[in-house]
Amino acid sequence: MKSLQVGQAQQDYGSHTDGSDKVSDKSILFPNKFIAIADSFKGEHSWFIAPQIPTDFSIQVQETTYNVHKYPLISKCGYIGQLEIQPLISNSGNVLKLENFPGGSETFETILKFCYGLPIDFSPDNIAALRCASEFLEMTEELEDGNLISKSEAFLTFVVLSSWKDTITVLKSCENLSPWAENLQIVRRCCDSIAWKASKDELTSEDATPNQESWWFNDVAAFRIDHFMQIISAIRAKGTKPETIGKCIIQYAKRWLPGMEVELEGLRGYGHEKCNLQFSIFSGKKKESSGHSKEQKTIIESLISIIPPQQDAVSCKFMLQMLKMAMMYSVSPALTTDLEKRVSLVLEDAEVSDLLIPRYQNGDQGKTVISMTISSEECTMLDIDVVQRIVEYFLMHEQQQIQQQQKTRKFNISRLLDNYLAEIARDPNLSITKFQVFAEFLPENTRSYDDGLYRAIDTYLKTHASLTEHDRKRLCKIMNCEKLSLDACLHAAQNERLPLRTVVQILFSEQVKMRAAMHEKEPAQIGIQSEQEGNHTSATMDIKALKAELENVKSQMVELQNDYCELQQEYEKLSNKPKNSSGWSLNWRKIKNSLHTKPAGVEIGDRQDAPKSPNTILRRLNPRRRLSMS
Repeated sequence: MKSLQVGQAQQDYGSHTDGSDKVSDKSILFPNKFIAIADSFKGEHSWFIAPQIPTDFSIQVQETTYNVHKYPLISKCGYIGQLEIQPLISNSGNVLKLENFPGGSETFETILKFCYGLPIDFSPDNIAALRCASEFLEMTEELEDGNLISKSEAFLTFVVLSSWKDTITVLKSCENLSPWAENLQIVRRCCDSIAWKASKDELTSEDATPNQESWWFNDVAAFRIDHFMQIISAIRAKGTKPETIGKCIIQYAKRWLPGMEVELEGLRGYGHEKCNLQFSIFSGKKKESSGHSKEQKTIIESLISIIPPQQDAVSCKFMLQMLKMAMMYSVSPALTTDLEKRVSLVLEDAEVSDLLIPRYQNGDQGKTVISMTISSEECTMLDIDVVQRIVEYFLMHEQQQIQQQQKTRKFNISRLLDNYLAEIARDPNLSITKFQVFAEFLPENTRSYDDGLYRAIDTYLKTHASLTEHDRKRLCKIMNCEKLSLDACLHAAQNERLPLRTVVQILFSEQVKMRAAMHEKEPAQIGIQSEQEGNHTSATMDIKALKAELENVKSQMVELQNDYCELQQEYEKLSNKPKNSSGWSLNWRKIKNSLHTKPAGVEIGDRQDAPKSPNTILRRLNPRRRLSMS
């Protein structure tokens, strides 16, 4: 670093007024007739005072040396007044080295202007650094009224924190001001201001756009993880919904964990050399440095710890993605176990692709391309133990709900696990014992049908074609032949990979089911026949009754015809007598009318004893039978 004496600086200042290319100078006339000259020597910096009064000592901040006067600084900076001046080895004067100065040389130059009485501009970009630097230099009100601490604090409180954009800018600048920004509560106050504005925005926009992503997610996701956690804690304290907090966490993870959404592409190829298996997991990312891996691990552990406890706060897919990242970067076992339990509570929302978690070996964290040669009995490509623990937690939770007589969820996990079994069955490194243990992990009454289990077993037999007959029989004993559908039975009957005994059992069980189905139909047919016979019997009885009534009516008609013949004979006898012909004519007319007319009723008087026609007599004898006949 190049340092110049005051006289040399004055000489240089005079010589540079002609526009030299080597040094660009700026001169300022102070109220006390001090002249400030800032020189830049090709990356090496010196800051000089070229006044009428010689400078007292030099101050070094980072790579820049400032030749200044003692009095303007001591009058406003209590820290400088308390220190002893350290002599320079170069015998060029006295120098004070300010190690870890907040804001660096740029902030110190602004403070020098303030000490020399020049006006300075406060902005969201420099206010946090000025506030920390003034605290570092102890620029309090005890030394001078209106010192830099009070002015910067007032601007920060009344101007910055009232604006969302300015607050974001200040909090972002605090990332390079640790631990001063935390100790002065600048970070906490910014986080509280952001949380208050975010929670207020949620309340005002809840009715208008409930499904729209909040506008502040991207701004909050830009912060460092420790500041983000403070914001989330402050937002949670304001009573923000867990779903909103979960969405914000997901947005942050997408930004800072780019490898989280990379799906497992599977096996690109198998290399079988004796008992070894070679495989690679491809994701398209570059190899990461150890420092970046440590940062990623810190982010993962922090995000897992701040996920809201509510089940609907984040999706099951996101938690399984975080679990993959946790396995990759070897986060603490306690956080991993907690995340596995969280996943088990929402396992009904999981998909098979989400459960395909690669198995990472020690030293693989941070590497997205994993290539290793493993003995076929040591390790599988997928981490099956993690999924098995998740299922175990799920079953334990279901059992607790049953014991506590709580309402259980209507979700059958068998279909999900059978599809997962079919996926892991393609791994030639999967032992038959591990496959059998996982397949028998569920209770027997969990599966309504064993079609999915049969498909997984058939996939395993296809991949492991070298299994012995004993192992094939052992594997097929897992499924219940009576729970196979007709399509599965038809496929099994033609499957050459199955043992002959298993095929016979499947055909026999299907025959038993067909017989049972036929027996169930027979009682129904008998009932239909009995009902039809009952209806036929009642119709026959009605026909017989009608026939009997018809015979009775016929007999009555015969009697009426006989009566009519007798009356005709009597009429003929009477008509042969000449006397009282008029009276007999009248009587005959009445009888004839009674025989050939259909009166509605019988008149009182002379018609009471008149003979009735056959039809009238028939209606009087049996009116109901006449109606039934019609």
